[in-house]
Amino acid sequence: MRYIFSVNLFLVLFLLSCSKTANEEAYSTTEAIQVSNAPLSESKDEKITATIPQKIIKSASLRFESNDLEATYKQIQAAVKESHATIQSDSEGKNDYSLYRNIMIHVPSQNFDVFLQSVSKGVSYFDQKDISSEDVTAQYIDLDSRFKTKRKLEERYLEILKKANKISEILEIEQQISLIREEIEAKQGQLRYLESRVSESRISIEIYKPIAEKEGVKISYGSKIWTAIKSGFFSLSEFLISIISIWPFIIIICVLAYFIRKRFKRKKQ
Repeated sequence: MRYIFSVNLFLVLFLLSCSKTANEEAYSTTEAIQVSNAPLSESKDEKITATIPQKIIKSASLRFESNDLEATYKQIQAAVKESHATIQSDSEGKNDYSLYRNIMIHVPSQNFDVFLQSVSKGVSYFDQKDISSEDVTAQYIDLDSRFKTKRKLEERYLEILKKANKISEILEIEQQISLIREEIEAKQGQLRYLESRVSESRISIEIYKPIAEKEGVKISYGSKIWTAIKSGFFSLSEFLISIISIWPFIIIICVLAYFIRKRFKRKKQ
């Protein structure tokens, strides 16, 4: 009798343990999704921002006169080669007063000051010299922290995916992972953009040479007079076009003026 009782007790305990295990597994797949959305606590290492070096974006804009555009351009090319920089764009042209050349250069940030010194040699004065620096360290730390948080959240969802049994749960988890990966890629792109702006400084240079007057004042004043004549002609053309565009109103005004004048004449008679 005792043997039968012990066997029955063993079966009851075994069934209770199985039901408990099943409940725990169900919790791990359904409730874990909600737990995964809980905010992730930062470690002590992540709170230390001193490990991340200062992130500074440098840029400059220069404009100055040159007596020899070709010689100045060769000087800029030498500075580019010496500073391991690259010329991103180069355009030249002419207007009524000068020949000019616009150059956009990307310089490694560590060579920024050296490049400016090399380009500035021989320049008596600058028409424009703007040098700016922007500290984006806080922005970089914030992006980096968000990126790492999303990485941890992705790892947590992958662990949950391994324990999921139902197809609906698997699909829901995979959808969440897809959304998280999109956010991770966006944060990666922003971090890379900041890194590129910090590592390479942008310098815009405009050099120009005034056009010499061959016959003194005559050509200069003649050019100004011709420009004034053309400007007056275009203004007159625009005025005539504007009058033509309102011709219906002009006709209505003329008709009204005719009848008003006729009525006044009748009153006088």
